[in-house]
Amino acid sequence: MDISTVLGFLVGFGLVLGSIILGNGLGFFIDPMSMMIVLGGTFGATLIAFPLADIQKLISALSKAFFHKAETLKELVPRMVEFARVARRDGVLALENVAGEASDLFMHQGIQLVVDGTEPELTRQILETELEKVADRHRIGSGILEAMGNFSPAFGMIGTLIGLIFMLQSLDDPSSIGPKMSIALVTTFYGALLANLVFLPLAEKLKKRSNEELLFKEMTMAGILSIQSGDVPRIVEQKLNTFLPPGERATQF
Repeated sequence: MDISTVLGFLVGFGLVLGSIILGNGLGFFIDPMSMMIVLGGTFGATLIAFPLADIQKLISALSKAFFHKAETLKELVPRMVEFARVARRDGVLALENVAGEASDLFMHQGIQLVVDGTEPELTRQILETELEKVADRHRIGSGILEAMGNFSPAFGMIGTLIGLIFMLQSLDDPSSIGPKMSIALVTTFYGALLANLVFLPLAEKLKKRSNEELLFKEMTMAGILSIQSGDVPRIVEQKLNTFLPPGERATQF
């Protein structure tokens, strides 16, 4: 469980709701028509803008914002160094026995390419292409959330315009102008709140997760190519440590 995501929602919504309750209460901020306009318009526009298959993938992508557990870069260094030791001691074919210990599919694929005797340049090309496709898939989730973050304030304004039209139709009754104007502004509030406390923050979190995963895979690729070129474990370690800040670098030699 990603504590920062959960804590962010609790703090954000908690303080907003708390300030409302301390004011005139929640009653003035609950309006079904406004919710229908903002939520319906936002999701409708999203369906128009993106294929249904991409939107379905968003659900699994969102899980990374709340549940994310991956091997750290620092933990990757000794793992790759151990693979280098095996290759150096028993030959690259021996890596097939440890391929099952690979922490993800990308690492397993890279080790298998080395075991199969693939040319180093071709190995690099295959792994780089895989990295590009992973990045493309990750951009879909954050892109949808960013679009929803742009749509929701716009539909909030549309709801406000609808409310103003209703208000202008009842100018002959001054006592109804205030309540209708309040309802009109509530729609803008919904759109702004969803954009800035839900959609856009989640998009940024998915970008962060994507960058972390891509860096992990880039580091994995560097280790695999180093092992394939016959580098000794010490060199493999030094190459991988360049990906890490000085204070986090692992040293076994």
